[in-house]
Amino acid sequence: MNRESMAYDVVIVGAGPAGLAASIRFKQLAAEAGRDLSVCILEKGSEVGAHILSGAVVDPRALDELLPDWKNMDSPLTVPVRENHHWVLTARKKYSMPHLMMPSFMSNKGTYTVSLGNLCRWLAGQAEALGVEIFPGFAAAEVLFNEDGSVKGVATGDLGVARDGSHKPDYQPGMELHGRYTFFAEGARGHLTKELKRIFALERDSEPQVYGIGLKELWDIDPERHVPGRVIHTQGWPLDDNAWGGGFLYHQDAGQVALGFVVALNYSNPHLSPFEEFQRWKQHPEIKAILQGGRRVSYGARAINEGGYQAIPKLAFPGGALIGCSAGFVNVPRIKGSHTAMKSGMLAAEAAFEAISADRSGDALDSYDSALHESWIADELKMVRNVEPLVARFGGTLGTILAGVEMWMRTLKIGLPFTMQHHRDNETLWRKDMVRPIDYPKPDGVISFDRLSSVYLSNTNHEEDQPIHLTLKDADIPITVNLALYDAPEQRYCPAGVYEIVGAEDGDPRLQINAQNCVHCKTCDIKDPTQNINWVVPEGGGGPNYPNM
Repeated sequence: MNRESMAYDVVIVGAGPAGLAASIRFKQLAAEAGRDLSVCILEKGSEVGAHILSGAVVDPRALDELLPDWKNMDSPLTVPVRENHHWVLTARKKYSMPHLMMPSFMSNKGTYTVSLGNLCRWLAGQAEALGVEIFPGFAAAEVLFNEDGSVKGVATGDLGVARDGSHKPDYQPGMELHGRYTFFAEGARGHLTKELKRIFALERDSEPQVYGIGLKELWDIDPERHVPGRVIHTQGWPLDDNAWGGGFLYHQDAGQVALGFVVALNYSNPHLSPFEEFQRWKQHPEIKAILQGGRRVSYGARAINEGGYQAIPKLAFPGGALIGCSAGFVNVPRIKGSHTAMKSGMLAAEAAFEAISADRSGDALDSYDSALHESWIADELKMVRNVEPLVARFGGTLGTILAGVEMWMRTLKIGLPFTMQHHRDNETLWRKDMVRPIDYPKPDGVISFDRLSSVYLSNTNHEEDQPIHLTLKDADIPITVNLALYDAPEQRYCPAGVYEIVGAEDGDPRLQINAQNCVHCKTCDIKDPTQNINWVVPEGGGGPNYPNM
């Protein structure tokens, strides 16, 4: 295939916190050494931040190291967290958990509530000021390899390909980006990262990564109900002990609250719908009271790494490295991962600069791997490494109590003397005949909503006449396995209405894939029972366009 190519010292896939921090740190080191070294970032979203979705309460620890003067640089971190509330919900009531019951490392002191998308846009400006080239709207579709098997770079996807594979009049072949080192910062369940893990056996010595799905909305609320810097987390209702997760509600600037709900994807009932659980949660009297009289302005969803320290794969391989949520550094009980993602990118940049300064390229950056496991990232994740497995094993009530005891024991240096294991999320569903269907209430159009009107608020769009990016390894499995055994759970775990069983009333059911709706959350790629669904990158610029998430 004849494709144009461009060469850089470092190529980065993904303009999230990790990729941007890596680019800034690398250019800082180059400037300090008086060297003109090149960095480019490919971003599949239409702009930086278009695909970024997080709560978010941001710990500025990594930012303090990367840009020590950030407070004087017009950053979007302007709303410090001033109040912390943790509620345990029943169907009608709440019980506040005193903050003193939380271990000290769970504190939000010194953190900020902010749009992570806006933080990334600001970081992109800092990166470009240092000479980093950022290409939004270009999706990395393929990993390129040298003859010796090392990573050579990536290729962007072709543009102007019709659904039947033919070339439309505006067809443009992809471009190759070659790097002495390539960093993969795709976020949770990156499609190239998944292939790299397989090719280089990066998970051979780690536990499998496990995930949650986070659903989020932004609301403009009544000014009298708005308290900038107030942070609320909830657990309990509406989930039962066969599923776990919780809600969040953050009072941000401009009279807005960011609220959302996270469901761990190891749930067992195939009838469960994370989207419907989120809508039901909003109807709790305490949550509804905050939203009453407000207006929903945005919606989105994204998978979240929840595997913790034991699920970190091997990070370096010949010619490349995994950074940020491509590897998985989320501190689950703190519900924070941006600071660890940024620090991982910084460590990878330092290792790459050291290698290039020694006139090396294409080898494995083992110094990055070792530096990360000796960093404060590892210290932080080791403290909470048994929290997710305890809740997953013992349920939301008993598991949370045991996890709390474990975290307090860790502060006293006497935690469990072993690290618990994970089970893959696609292996946890029970058959449909083993559980009762869940009767979800109809949306009222005021506090709760349907999926299609929600997707509309995500500004999601894909070129309609392009190959479907949600591919099936076997077209029969959705009916012979998923529908027959699990009542087609893809209809419910997808938060965007992508998957739909049609023709059942005529005795000829088939799976219809509404790829146009896809918000790139990756849940289907994770939760499908037989791993029959494979998410591949669509044409660059497609997907959601989150303005302030």
